[in-house]
Amino acid sequence: MSELAAFALLGDVLVRATPLILAGLAVAVAFQGGVLNIGAEGQLLIGACTSTAVSLKLGSSLGPVAIVVALIIGMLAGALWAAIAAELTNRFHVLEVISTIMLNFVALYLISFLVRGPLQEPTKIYPQTSTIAPSAQLPVILEGTRLHIGFILAIAAGLLAWWGVRNTAAGFRLRLTGANPRAARIAGMINVERTTRNVFLISGALAGLAGAIEVHGVTFALYENISPGYGYTAIAVALLAGLNPAWVIASGILFGALEAGASALQRDAGVPSTLVWVVEAAVILIVLGTESYRSRRSRRFVAPELAPAQGAS
Repeated sequence: MSELAAFALLGDVLVRATPLILAGLAVAVAFQGGVLNIGAEGQLLIGACTSTAVSLKLGSSLGPVAIVVALIIGMLAGALWAAIAAELTNRFHVLEVISTIMLNFVALYLISFLVRGPLQEPTKIYPQTSTIAPSAQLPVILEGTRLHIGFILAIAAGLLAWWGVRNTAAGFRLRLTGANPRAARIAGMINVERTTRNVFLISGALAGLAGAIEVHGVTFALYENISPGYGYTAIAVALLAGLNPAWVIASGILFGALEAGASALQRDAGVPSTLVWVVEAAVILIVLGTESYRSRRSRRFVAPELAPAQGAS
């Protein structure tokens, strides 16, 4: 592989890692707060959809501010989409696993309707929108590659989430609610329902930002299947990182490398790209197996120490 090709492949890896990092953060933060948000895919799609619609509507009228507005709209849309599941959970005790999965399909078919109807490009030939204005496109930060500034935003979001979860009162409430919501409620110091709702909103905003960045940094238009399952892969990214936002950055880059490598393998060596799914699944199984082994070993180590104390009492 030439130096130029290796340089381009590195850029492709980081581009693919960007939505995985943000969606992985969405899953990790939610899981730490005790919310099993399986709906990062739908929140990502809604973020991509709304930010595209706003960018197309505004055109180049806002100049450089257009991209900021588009990203904020994507975040808000993702948060509002997650708020639906939050209300279903808090008011009607609907399992978030069910509601968020169902909302994924609603988002998927909503985009299919929009790109074949109200948002379809003027010629009405292709099921996609028009290209957004150049002023609403994220700038490239590494010449000769597609790497855009969205990667920097993803890194910043990961570090901010890591710091916020560990060092703020809100982060403490999140971790305590996730560790034992019943104890948090009985203690009376934490409004568990409000904390759960906030976790949903933050998680949805991160996933929505991932969708907005994908459109404004990579595709520049909205079309069906714009996400190859980033929201679902993000679950593996978060689990591999141990739900630690800082480690999600490294985990996201690893999965980005696997995704980018799949295309190269299929193109250059004729190896089916689906082999990467096997590798990803194997990585997750190894991590989970190692964690299970450590947990069992820890219990065996502690039990003999506790036995005399229990007998004495």
